[in-house]
Amino acid sequence: MQLLKTSLIWISRLLIGFTFIFSGFVKSIDPVGTSIKFGDYFAAMHLEYLGPYALMFAFLLSAVEFLLGVNILLSLSPRQSSYYVLLMMALMTPLTLYLALANPVSDCGCFGDALKLTNWETFSKNVVLLAAAVFYFIQRKNIPHLYHHKIHWLPSILAFVFSLFVSYENYSHLPHIDFMPYKIGTNINEGMKIPEGAPTDKYETTFIYQKGNEKKEFTLQNYPANDPSWIFVEQKSVLISKGYEPPIHDFTITMRETGEEITDIVLQDTSFTFLLIAPKLNKASDAHIDQINDLYDFAKENNYPFYALTASTDDEINDWINGTASDYPFCFTDETTLKTIIRANPGLVLLKNGVVVGKWNSVDIPNEQEMNIYLQKVDLKSIANDLKHERNAMWTIFIAIVLSLGFLLLLEKVTLFVLKFLRKYRSEENKTITNN
Repeated sequence: MQLLKTSLIWISRLLIGFTFIFSGFVKSIDPVGTSIKFGDYFAAMHLEYLGPYALMFAFLLSAVEFLLGVNILLSLSPRQSSYYVLLMMALMTPLTLYLALANPVSDCGCFGDALKLTNWETFSKNVVLLAAAVFYFIQRKNIPHLYHHKIHWLPSILAFVFSLFVSYENYSHLPHIDFMPYKIGTNINEGMKIPEGAPTDKYETTFIYQKGNEKKEFTLQNYPANDPSWIFVEQKSVLISKGYEPPIHDFTITMRETGEEITDIVLQDTSFTFLLIAPKLNKASDAHIDQINDLYDFAKENNYPFYALTASTDDEINDWINGTASDYPFCFTDETTLKTIIRANPGLVLLKNGVVVGKWNSVDIPNEQEMNIYLQKVDLKSIANDLKHERNAMWTIFIAIVLSLGFLLLLEKVTLFVLKFLRKYRSEENKTITNN
């Protein structure tokens, strides 16, 4: 019986610890994406006034999840940690049940874009975690302390600060691991293709007819086609099964001045094409506008197409042009698509033959000389290989984190040894002074 209890404690501990660490880690890699997901939640629940705080919530949630995961895995303050984990799961489980039933947001965002789950899958996961949290909480007094009570706060602080640092680093530049469909090495043309034989959306269509004061709903098989006494009112189509959706969709580029769609022109250009991405210009930073304008001049001198893609209004575009002295052409693209392409406002994307060969946050945009060197080194084959390696990068970093936690255990032992040595040394020194 004791062996079973001990085994369940370890299983609960590992399940909660690794899940929370992984969840917090992937959120910290893409804090902008997490803040966008918060915005979706706020809109669905009519809490739009919380929108300005979405990024702050993204930073805090990733740090808290990572901290709790580390605390559970290393048995740091198990009584307090078990309480907070139980509280979080007690709140999140009913929330995900509501999401599964009402479906106001299609993807919960629990693991960012690294691992997407349906709302029902998320709810099932949370039920398992809630059960583990309840058991861990009940057994909290039987959890062994791996760290001495005098220094147990040290790895907790390190974990919290580490998560905040990772979030800030990825927010200030670009996510070091790109989970989005437009990562470097992606062929956009290929990403928009639907494989032959792939399932398509299936709809159930019904027809509403009226005879006198009576309204009745019919299907395609039994609607009163030959009965003129029934008058057609409306048609309803309900999606009953979702078909295949390519990784890249809703990607269109329309010239602002002419209204011409130039998507195919851009994606089939065998030269380099520069895309300045700014979803909303009224929220975009112009701190590095000189570098952007210089790069536009560089592109124009070398006959490289340069377009600014935005979902802004004409007035917002005019304000940007007047305030930044910019004369590059503007195009319209869906706002969600732009936010998916790059986590920056503004950011720069470099295409060649429809392949993403470069991405930069505005703070990291190369100067003309650096860009010229970069263009000379672009190799589509090597970029494709880099894309394959990046798919394993997340797990490599995650394993490194786990190994770091093992190092913290070693650090604890060394610290305790040093403290014990110092106490012994001081004790002997005090005895010597007393004897003298």
